[in-house]
Amino acid sequence: MPAKNPRVNVVLEKPLYNSVERLAERDGVSLSLKVRDLVKEALEIEEDIALAVFAEKREKTFRKTKALKHSEVW
Repeated sequence: MPAKNPRVNVVLEKPLYNSVERLAERDGVSLSLKVRDLVKEALEIEEDIALAVFAEKREKTFRKTKALKHSEVW
């Protein structure tokens, strides 16, 4: 029976593998689940960085005189 979710094979350096293994043991989860959770967290951080860059660009072009009032939007 094929796996429900796609699989990824990853090669880690021994120190990195050992660190992930310790985290998995600490949290009482499998190595696979720990790697999945760490990848999710890394993607969230990357998204936060991208959104922060986008917001900074928008802030530079913001003009209060052109902004809509709350009552105009809602």
